[in-house]
Amino acid sequence: MLTLSALRRRPDHTPDAQSFPWSLPLVRDLDALEFIAPVTFLVGENGSGKSTLLEGIAAGMHAVAAGRRDLPRDPSLAAARAFAEGFLFVRRRHARTRLFLRAEDVFGFTQRIGADMHDLDADARDIAASIPEGYGRNLALGVVRGQRAAFARSYGENPDGQSHGETFLALLRRRLVPNGLYFLDEPETPLSPTRVLALMALVAELAGQGCQFVIATHSPILMALPGASILLAEGGRLRAAAWDDIEHVRVTRAFLANPAALLAKLLPS
Repeated sequence: MLTLSALRRRPDHTPDAQSFPWSLPLVRDLDALEFIAPVTFLVGENGSGKSTLLEGIAAGMHAVAAGRRDLPRDPSLAAARAFAEGFLFVRRRHARTRLFLRAEDVFGFTQRIGADMHDLDADARDIAASIPEGYGRNLALGVVRGQRAAFARSYGENPDGQSHGETFLALLRRRLVPNGLYFLDEPETPLSPTRVLALMALVAELAGQGCQFVIATHSPILMALPGASILLAEGGRLRAAAWDDIEHVRVTRAFLANPAALLAKLLPS
């Protein structure tokens, strides 16, 4: 059973059609959206509105943002919050956790975790220096050190010491749990093709454990996940599409089949 089954436009909501995101045809003309599979891919050209749609749905479902700022306070997600105000979100069950993650936010997130660990180290030093030995001091140190140890167990002693791609996959493996609802924006961005396949395997595994994913992507590899629903943002509309019909797939396939022929058209001598 899916956590999020649909969203529907609020009949009493009258947005300013000139303001973003309502100025986007994809958003302005969207009355309803049904989710029919544990994994839904939102695909389309840059500027089609797919990421705005994803962000708005995540905001409406009160997902936690893994970035420098939480979703309710992130100024870059103001349009997402405006979108959420215009729709009703139909839920079938409670999700164990709800997470929104943009690939670009991973660096900021690991910086935030590293800063929190640094602050906890400083707190421990302050407590040790300012509170006399005894039960109260030990209790305070135990709380601070326990929080710091929890961060280290989840993210390692050096959260930003890996490559972007390694950090991204490691973060997903730590944060994604069964029966969760996850919104991922272009997660393939920092990943090699082999790592994209690893991501696909992780998504498939968790979808089988009660998770639901809504993913905006440009990756023909990722959107080939068996059983996934593909929604194509094109011409200001959103419609169901087959993998073979997606332009990303056709262009990639044509290039790999005959790179020289395609390059000859693009780069005439």
